[in-house]
Amino acid sequence: MTDVKKRIEELRSILHYHSRKYYLEDAPEISDVEYDKLFYELVKLEEENPEYYDSHSPTVRVGGKPSEKFEKIKHTVPLKSLTDVFSYEELHRFIAKNEEEFGQIDYSVECKIDGLSAALHYENGNLIYGATRGDGTVGENVTANIKTIRSIPLSIDYQGMLEVRGEIYMPKEAFDTLNAEREANEESLFANPRNAAAGSLRQLDSRITATRKLDIFVFNLQACDKSFATHSESFDFMKSQGFRTVPFQTVCHSFDEIVSVIEEIGQKRQSLPYDIDGVVIKADSIAKRNEMGEATSTPKWAVAYKFPPEQKETVLENITIQVGRTGVLTPIAELSPVRIAGSVVSRATLHNIDFITEKDIRIGDVVVVQKAGDIIPEIVESKKDRRDKILVSFAMPEICPSCGETVFRDEEASVRCTNAACPAQLMRNLQHFASKDAMDIAGLGPAVLKLLKDNDIIKNVSDLYRVKPEQVAALERMGEKSAENLVNAIADSKERGLARLLYALGIRQIGITTAESLVKHYADIDDYFSLTAEDLCKIEDIGEITAQSIVEFFSRETTKQIIEDLKALGVKTTAEKEEILDQRFAGLTFVLTGTLPTMSRSEAEALIKKYGGKASSSVSKKTSFVLAGEDAGSKLTKAQSLGVTIIDEEEFLRMIG
Repeated sequence: MTDVKKRIEELRSILHYHSRKYYLEDAPEISDVEYDKLFYELVKLEEENPEYYDSHSPTVRVGGKPSEKFEKIKHTVPLKSLTDVFSYEELHRFIAKNEEEFGQIDYSVECKIDGLSAALHYENGNLIYGATRGDGTVGENVTANIKTIRSIPLSIDYQGMLEVRGEIYMPKEAFDTLNAEREANEESLFANPRNAAAGSLRQLDSRITATRKLDIFVFNLQACDKSFATHSESFDFMKSQGFRTVPFQTVCHSFDEIVSVIEEIGQKRQSLPYDIDGVVIKADSIAKRNEMGEATSTPKWAVAYKFPPEQKETVLENITIQVGRTGVLTPIAELSPVRIAGSVVSRATLHNIDFITEKDIRIGDVVVVQKAGDIIPEIVESKKDRRDKILVSFAMPEICPSCGETVFRDEEASVRCTNAACPAQLMRNLQHFASKDAMDIAGLGPAVLKLLKDNDIIKNVSDLYRVKPEQVAALERMGEKSAENLVNAIADSKERGLARLLYALGIRQIGITTAESLVKHYADIDDYFSLTAEDLCKIEDIGEITAQSIVEFFSRETTKQIIEDLKALGVKTTAEKEEILDQRFAGLTFVLTGTLPTMSRSEAEALIKKYGGKASSSVSKKTSFVLAGEDAGSKLTKAQSLGVTIIDEEEFLRMIG
């Protein structure tokens, strides 16, 4: 053995030892500086001597070559979720019911770490793969990223098969540091440590994951060719193999003991260096677990007690208005900054005017704030008895703060701007306009639209038809060929017809099916400027709300300007008379679901209409047939429950003849 190889193996052994002392035993023997000096000596030696590469070397912690995508992995044992309880009464019912059915049960009580679950699979002492929870049955192979987490052992003493489940999280300090760096670089901030951990673990470049300082607590032995009588025994075994197990794990023998542990954890919750969102209570005996059984997605032998949201008082300094992508005006509370559930809160949604009125929230009030689900800031109440002067009730604006157009209130208590050219809604409108069921402009996805918008090439949907190839070619990541293809695709969309255009304009309540019904009665877009709600309600499937939405849209001066622009630019604003071959499907309604063998849904719907039938998007008692293909979903299930006739493509083609 060469001196270099000896030194490499010596360094690996030393680093593994000190990692265990630091992460598992919380008893470091050397400083971080000394550890890093040894670590980077090993990195240099391995780079210079690639023939000594080892997939379990401590240097894999720095990440490697980026992946193109994550492979799927089926879990050895499903990673199920837990049933939540939100009070001691609910918890007591769970305990009492179990005792009544299965006798006295000891429970393991432990922290519920607020992170994301992952499975770690070992064979012959080596980490084989790490996978995300995914849907519980199938997860993503994130082994390269898992290996960057320094507290995860790359090898263990046990030489059999072992799979454990853990919760990957980002410590509070690491989260604060990461967001500070992102703010300095003018990057968007992560909402909370859990979101930051999830985004970090799913990086295709494991080198990025390595910089995020993720950590893990292991909380369950999923599978092993060695058996254990209790969960607490398996806990001790996992500790012996070098895993950081979830803290505060205690075996309790009664409901009162469980409550006592929950209270203790709750008191320490805010001072912990990581976020927890509850306490897990699970049967300790493996035999009892087997006896109690499991539901489809949750075990019957465990629950998660969720802490009530932390509440703080602060001052409501102002109420501002945010215009959403769908035109809804949302009042936002601007608060004196206050730290709640691990992060500083300075804003909270006020939902709508009814919410503000019901709680009598006024600018200048002392308000009680909490995080719904420990994530979304919300105002619980205003302290009306703390008002020391007259405060004016809040009223929603009558014009849109983004575009200046008049807004209206709908039946859902939302105040809405319906201006098609509203800047706050532009990106959403553009994406919808170019989408497949609308104008179907190939190559005009969100990224390209953002480039066009950010470079002031488009300010509304009609500007799309003014785009020149040279403008596109000059953009980042766009060449002459791409520019030519895009401009040609935009030009092709001019012939989509009136129904597609009406849908593309994003009129509230107007889907493609409703648009097709409209053009059967009014085949020129100019007709719509003079229609009344009464006229529209005479059309099948057009109700009062939809009719009013159409009238509102076409009453706006901005709508008239956009339509005039589109017409001048050559966009087709009339409808061809629909060819009806015969009326064999007259009075029949079809719903399509799944993938058909030889035709697309749109092709099948066109055939239904040519034979006088109607295609609908939802199943009801009025549905005549459900045309089902492969991977049919909930529509098929509903049809079966309602006794609706189900046909396949072969039967459908026989009906056509």
